Amino acid sequence: MRMRDTFLKPMHPEGRKFVGAFAVATLVLFLIWEPLGWIGTGLTIWCYYFFRDPERVTPNRQGLVISPADGVVSLIEPAVPPAELGMGPEPLTRVSVFMSVFNCHVNRAPVAGELIRLAYRPGKFLNASLDKASEDNERNALRIRMQDGREIAVVQIAGLVARRIMWWKKEGDWLDRGERFGLIRFGSRLDVYLPRGVAPQVSLGQTMVAGETVIADLTEGDGHGG
Repeated sequence: MRMRDTFLKPMHPEGRKFVGAFAVATLVLFLIWEPLGWIGTGLTIWCYYFFRDPERVTPNRQGLVISPADGVVSLIEPAVPPAELGMGPEPLTRVSVFMSVFNCHVNRAPVAGELIRLAYRPGKFLNASLDKASEDNERNALRIRMQDGREIAVVQIAGLVARRIMWWKKEGDWLDRGERFGLIRFGSRLDVYLPRGVAPQVSLGQTMVAGETVIADLTEGDGHGG
């Protein structure tokens, strides 16, 4: 049972049609030439793992900001949140988590709060690890207001091979910390804009686990909870 659970992960329903298409193509490739069929088998397995959706154990201590994505921290810098969120022109600390095509791509809420603004914007498909991808690429931005009145922005950014950002929440919905809210297909990035005065507790290159790794502690320095 444990060995099976190690290799067989739950798959998000969005991936079923893709895995099915890869499997059918693999059968055709086997009919054409067996080595091609084995290549197709490998790609089918990769597609299944891309859409994996494992359970995560989210820390429940008050005030923690949790990573919304699997991947590595690619940027930590001051930046102005997307204009469509209406959060003003002042820079906030932005933590970017880059997801390769081998990471789980289900996105999770970094904090508990009300989704007060949701704004999708079409754009380019530059490499998501680049700084200018935050401004130029296709993106979907969320503005979340916590119970103490402070706000956090989370931005889904399409990558070089990503062609669709998905979300299943709407304005006015309440998000629990660690709750699934969206998915990006095939390589991308998540940006988190921390409230003013909150310092990140992660470093460049650090590996992140969605719903589990702590990005920041809102209670440090000012006594507020999150």
